[in-house]
Formats: sequence, C-alpha cells, structure tokens
Amino acid sequence: MSDMLQVARREIKMGFRNPWAYSFLGLFCTFSLGLLLINSQNVVQGYTAVTGSMLSLILYLLPLMTLFLGSFSLTSEKEEGSWQLLSTYPIGTLSFILGKYTGLFVVLLAIVAFGYGLMGMISGLIGVAFDTGTYFLFLAFSAGLVLLFLTLALVIGSLSRNRWQALTVSVSVWFFTVIGWPTFLIAILGLLPYLWIKPLLVTLTLLNPAELVRLFVVIKLGGGSVLGPEYYQWVEWIGRPDGSLLFMGVCLVWILVSILAVYWIWERGRKRG
Repeated sequence: MSDMLQVARREIKMGFRNPWAYSFLGLFCTFSLGLLLINSQNVVQGYTAVTGSMLSLILYLLPLMTLFLGSFSLTSEKEEGSWQLLSTYPIGTLSFILGKYTGLFVVLLAIVAFGYGLMGMISGLIGVAFDTGTYFLFLAFSAGLVLLFLTLALVIGSLSRNRWQALTVSVSVWFFTVIGWPTFLIAILGLLPYLWIKPLLVTLTLLNPAELVRLFVVIKLGGGSVLGPEYYQWVEWIGRPDGSLLFMGVCLVWILVSILAVYWIWERGRKRG
C-alpha cells in the first residue's frame, strides 16, 4: 500500500508539471464557455441541443487527453530508464500500476473539476440557469470517461516502445472509439441477420467505453428516445432504481480486467528483464 501511494504521489507531481494537461484544460474551458454564451438565454436542463453539443465536446476532448497523458506516462518510464531503476527495488508490479492509475486519475479529475468549476461560476455570473442534476451528470460523465479510457491508456503505454508509437496508437484508438464508431457499427451490423443485431450491439457497446458512458448519460438526461428501438432494453435497465449501480458494476469489471492485462504485460517484461 505504501509503495502504491509513493508512486501515486510521484505521478501527481509529474502530472501537474505536464504542459499537455494545461493545453487540454484551456481547450475544454474555452469551448464549454463558448457553448454557454451561445445558449445564454436558455435553461440548461435535460437532453437538449446545448447538452448534446456539450456531450460531444467532452467526448472528443477527454478521451484523447486521457489516452495521451496515460500512455505517455508509461512510455516515458521506459525511455528514461525509470522503470529499470524502480524494478531493482522491492516494489511490486501491481503497486506500480495501481499507483500510476491512481495518480493519473487524480490529475485528470482535478483538471476536469477545475473546468466544471469555472464553467459553473461563469454560468452563474452571466445568469445562465444550469440545472444541478444535469451539472453533476456531466461531471459523472467526464469522470467515467477518464476512469475507463485511462485503463486503455495504460494498456497502450505498456505495449508501446516509445512516445511516438504511443501517440500513433492513442490517436487510432480515439478515432476508432469516438469518431469512426457509428460508421463501423453500421457497416458491421448491416452484414448480419436481424436476429444477431441486438446481441452483437450489446457486446460491441460494452467493449467501447465512450459509447457505454455516452448511452448511460443520454438516458439519464431523458434522451433515450433518440437512440432508437435497438436500445430499448438499455433505456429500461438504466432507468431502473438500481440502474446506476449496475452501470458502475460494469465499469468496475471493465477497469479490473484492463488493470490485470496491464499487470500481466509489465510482469512478463520484468521477468524477461
């Protein structure tokens, strides 16, 4: 436990010195405040045009930021020789991975919280009515994206040899899961018999963290009707009283499986020297 906390503390210090983090923070604040000003005469509540635009903005920025910062953090350990030095000490691989994950999450969550805090403060100053439930759903949406994509970032960083390789793979994963996902989904499902569509749609959605979190928040905002009949069962189980707990359970399984995969990759490399 102490080893994990030491790694996390070191990661937090390095994270807050990273200029990439502040660049993404500036982009996030600029565009979110722009959307608020454009819709300054409307109440920001439920699933509307402004909340849909903000969801898209967050979906574009946060996964990319998380993939970059997370994968670069691990590849820098290899390039700079830090891991080779740490591996000579009696520090467990799992403690190292969990410390990295915890430290990066704290840094990213602090950036997100600052952005939302600034957005909430300015919305109050300019008189924009921001519903409390909608505001916290956006915060939960952002935290969920960070938690899930951070595990993907650690997998990418574990498999990449250097920052350039991590950059290429991160952009590819981001493009596939966020930008190209609808095209991929339509192309694959259009080739299958009708009876296979729903089961495969559920499976593919569970494998894509961006789509998984997006569906949850859209349904919670009351926009389940825009998703179509294929997602009726999703609307039904997420809308149940225990829907949020089930969703958190799915996310926890996602995180645990990914962390175990990262642990296996690093432990295998450590044994090989």
